Amino acid sequence: MRDAYMRSDPRFIAWQNGVRDDPADRDPERRPWLRLIADVVAQGVEVHRARIVSEPVSDYIRFEHHLTDPNVHVGEHVRWLPRRRASGLTLPGNDFWLFDDSSVVFHHFTGEGELAPEDEEFTEDPAVVKLCADAFEAVWALAVPHSDYRPA
Repeated sequence: MRDAYMRSDPRFIAWQNGVRDDPADRDPERRPWLRLIADVVAQGVEVHRARIVSEPVSDYIRFEHHLTDPNVHVGEHVRWLPRRRASGLTLPGNDFWLFDDSSVVFHHFTGEGELAPEDEEFTEDPAVVKLCADAFEAVWALAVPHSDYRPA
């Protein structure tokens, strides 16, 4: 839900300097996230990600959009929701991953977008899980599939 994350990431810095389409960006052996997604999708797990973004998008969001095709290629379903379309939604205050409608991991970031100390918070609290599940479903229903989203 942030417009910038970990701007110290060497891949982001390279992208800002004009490096595009590095073969490593698409290689599951060099991008562990791609390998993880490919493996869990092969086991029948569906992985959905929704990104809420301000428009016009930040350079970091352009970078994320650029790197998302390989995620989709290995089976991750990704949608984008322009922030102005999210005004009527109830959303948790932090980014999160929801697992099987039974647990949530929140991620905490500094004001600069770097991971905060104690960056993860895990909960199985049914009320919090329901809030996150309902929020995600509402976002997903309004969001644009990656293949159709063009960063403004």
